[in-house]
Amino acid sequence: MSNTEVWITILALGVATVLTRASFFLLSGVRLPARLLHGLRYAPAAALAAIIVPDLLVSGGQVTLSLANPKLLAGVSAAVFFLVTRHLLGTILFGMLAFTLLRLFL
Repeated sequence: MSNTEVWITILALGVATVLTRASFFLLSGVRLPARLLHGLRYAPAAALAAIIVPDLLVSGGQVTLSLANPKLLAGVSAAVFFLVTRHLLGTILFGMLAFTLLRLFL
């Protein structure tokens, strides 16, 4: 890439960033349909799942659905812990402790 192409790319990304951030102010008077608003409520959970699930399932570049995958076991145990206690900070600590112990002993 030439210097000109690099600067054009930086400028285009800057403009895209400003437009997406400013859209909340520019479109503040626009009313979205109730069905769309209902669907948008699930966007953060879907994004989080899209980040976490592949990390839990992929080990060494391959999908590993076995008891030899400490990430998967720690994730499942943390999910069970959360379902029982409903304590978010405790879930994070329990999941990290479970992952550390499983990684050391598997």
